[in-house]
Amino acid sequence: MLYSEKVMDHFQNPRNVGKMEDADGIGEVGNAVCGDIMKMFIKVKDSIITDVKFNTFGCGSAIATSSMATEMIKGKSIEEALALSNKAVVEALDGLPAHKIHCSVLAEEAVKAAVKDYYDRNNIPYDKSKFPDCSQCEHCHG
Repeated sequence: MLYSEKVMDHFQNPRNVGKMEDADGIGEVGNAVCGDIMKMFIKVKDSIITDVKFNTFGCGSAIATSSMATEMIKGKSIEEALALSNKAVVEALDGLPAHKIHCSVLAEEAVKAAVKDYYDRNNIPYDKSKFPDCSQCEHCHG
């Protein structure tokens, strides 16, 4: 079997799908090579992510990793969300095929991009080394 039951469940019944009109932070990342695009919306109150939504255009693994990532950061602090790794997402899904690991990387990057947008909108200083310089990234711009 290529995909775990958890991957199939999050693909067929994704959690937190949709747009958020009043989002406090929006992160959009994409991979031009495979065509996956993820957009993540976060609502923040007192440094806690109270709500999160995502829109993903991509394969089943991209949808499953987006869904799982939203579940993993909902109710967590901004710092905890920033610490979310693609490896943790893959483990929570009971694994992904090697050629689909990039989907979990996109999920991690979408979370970080949404947090960075939240910081920027609210003029909150942050450690730039925690965020990839997306303008240089060959993921989207390669």
